[in-house]
Amino acid sequence: MLPEKIRRIDENRLEIPLDYKEGMRVKGIIYVDKILEQELEIESIEQVANVATLPGIVNASLAMPDIHTGYGFSIGGVAAFDLKEGIVSPGGVGYDINCGVRLLRSNLKKHDIAEKIKDLVSILYNEIPSGVGSKGKVRLGPEDEKKILTKGAKWAVEQGFGDPDDLERIESGGCIEGADPSIISNKAYERGRAQQGTLGSGNHFLEVQYVEEIYDEKAANIIGLYKDQVTVMIHTGSRGFGHQVCTDFLEVMEKASKKYNIFLPDKELACAPFNSSEARDYLSAMKAAANYAWANRQCIMHWTREAFMKLFNMTPRELGMSLIYDVAHNIAKIEEHEVEGKKIKLIVHRKGATRAFPPGHPELPDIYKNIGQPVLIPGDMGRASYVLLGTEKAMKNTFGSTCHGAGRLLSRHQAIKKARGRKIWREMEEQGIIVRSAGRETLAEEMSEAYKDISSVVEVVHHAGISTKVAKLKPLGVIKG
Repeated sequence: MLPEKIRRIDENRLEIPLDYKEGMRVKGIIYVDKILEQELEIESIEQVANVATLPGIVNASLAMPDIHTGYGFSIGGVAAFDLKEGIVSPGGVGYDINCGVRLLRSNLKKHDIAEKIKDLVSILYNEIPSGVGSKGKVRLGPEDEKKILTKGAKWAVEQGFGDPDDLERIESGGCIEGADPSIISNKAYERGRAQQGTLGSGNHFLEVQYVEEIYDEKAANIIGLYKDQVTVMIHTGSRGFGHQVCTDFLEVMEKASKKYNIFLPDKELACAPFNSSEARDYLSAMKAAANYAWANRQCIMHWTREAFMKLFNMTPRELGMSLIYDVAHNIAKIEEHEVEGKKIKLIVHRKGATRAFPPGHPELPDIYKNIGQPVLIPGDMGRASYVLLGTEKAMKNTFGSTCHGAGRLLSRHQAIKKARGRKIWREMEEQGIIVRSAGRETLAEEMSEAYKDISSVVEVVHHAGISTKVAKLKPLGVIKG
């Protein structure tokens, strides 16, 4: 049962009114239909309301249909703050800074890899380090590490991991200006030194997929997708480096909240005014972690291409494995949005939410200018993932944002308990999906029942008009950390 004051605006949205909680400056809006409403956690609703109390928040505290309880902000949370009165909060970005997704297309079709999928998954598993504490093949000296933090994916391309053309199809060109390596702690450097080019653990993955369904033929043609085509999706972030940056600055922000007399309904919302030195330092460190993550996904993509070429004995041209797009879904960015008829700059926090910019937006690559930004939404390892497009309605209603995945339904502990006595890898294989993982518990934690139905989540954002469906991708082989 929903709390009494919450009302349904339409079939895709709930509203948390201003009088729901003392101190709310704006309303809360949660994008869920009546089916997903039944899976809403009361704690995540409270978190949306808590964010609405923060200084300088604009329009509404938002949450996407993959909403679930997080640290401070709910996962699936979106909030924008003005640059005069507003704040910056690490809880609005999360521990895994610039966790994100990239999607590769290929010239292969499903039947081309059917007999080799087990070999392919084994090669990819061996070539791409994954799991807790995994160490990458990239050996970094102190100067290299600093260059990664300022150059991002550009550094990886300069080292021969991919092509300059790749950078055009990465959000922000794979690098945000303004990262400052000098404010990064020694512990963050230590944690990041051996983890460049690694998948990590938990919900991170590399997935070999095929295009099961096309919903928008025109957009699919421009993007380069067609039925039964083999694609690869990579989902990972800034690893231990970004986690440590967040940990370091939560302590700084707790002190800053007291220093600037900011009332917090939850200490996990620790923050500092946008114009403060604490906020500037956090954003510089966050940008460094974001750049680390883009370099990470770039390296993994390069080794993925090499693995395919090796197994199928194909040249790069024959394979045609190129980047469709790369999106971040744990990040804070300064963007221009229209508020009360005026275009103003805001600091937009997206935590478990994806940019969904419309056709014509200046940040889009030329190839996507007429259709809008590709939106990549991964599902759980047993169901499906989706490609959508950003829309004008998203710019108007959600600061150009949409969902980022299926969203957890069970905690990791609950999932492990439910999987006891089962062989998840065997269940997956019976569905025609080959899975390799660094540990048994990971497969239990990440089984399909642990997540909301991705199709239900995507239907909400599609019908709400904040991103529109282009294609559905089904898994064939999965590597989990």
